Amino acid sequence: MKLNFRLQSEQLAVSGAPIVLIHGLFGNLDNLGVLARDLKADRWIIQIDVRNHGLSPRSEEVSYAAMARDVLETLDELNVDQFDVIGHSMGGKIAMMLTSLAPERVKQLAVIDIAPVAYQQRHHDHIFAALAAVSEAGVTQRSEAAALMRKTIDEEGVIQFLLKSFHNGEWRFNVPALRQSYDRLIGWESLPAWPHPALFIRGELSPYIQETYREALLEQFPAARAHVIAGAGHWAHAEKPDAVLRAIRRFFAL
Repeated sequence: MKLNFRLQSEQLAVSGAPIVLIHGLFGNLDNLGVLARDLKADRWIIQIDVRNHGLSPRSEEVSYAAMARDVLETLDELNVDQFDVIGHSMGGKIAMMLTSLAPERVKQLAVIDIAPVAYQQRHHDHIFAALAAVSEAGVTQRSEAAALMRKTIDEEGVIQFLLKSFHNGEWRFNVPALRQSYDRLIGWESLPAWPHPALFIRGELSPYIQETYREALLEQFPAARAHVIAGAGHWAHAEKPDAVLRAIRRFFAL
């Protein structure tokens, strides 16, 4: 599946592999825009909408292998062979899957606040309930949608994030397919060891990367290094963009 993407750089002739940015669940290619706006000074940046999100095609098949194959097909269309990749949350798992499907094409991997493990906690059930309520009510205005969502979601920031994908009464993500496949999205099957450089960025206040995951992480990414963003949660790149960019620039030697 060929994905919707944005390709940008501040100059035509840049050295180094392109950097692919992959957003998380319920997101779109704009979500890592704070990284793109900075990194495009030094590299070609490719932002993508993963399947069932943004302006990319929809499909009932929701798996990390399928989503990673989409990325590779899109990069093939752009004649990109080797690349670096940065992924947040679900996008981090897609990025990690790329190291299994195309280990020779991924040069360096940076993952923001997710581990290569199966999670037991269902963090998004209340969000699915809110999205369904908006769809069932048939509202078309964001203010109306927000009022409905506040009955289920306490975090105003989460509501505003979700509303970025609400257009003319429709969600720009495939709610039924994502809900049906949610157990697969929070799950994980261990990958073959990938020996190349990997950076795992963790928000200090986030529960998504814990010390108990260390063994599983290093089995799959033995050359991994970790960086903790003080005072940040799961959305470390949005909460502490300068700190995240410093860690990424140091890792990619930019």
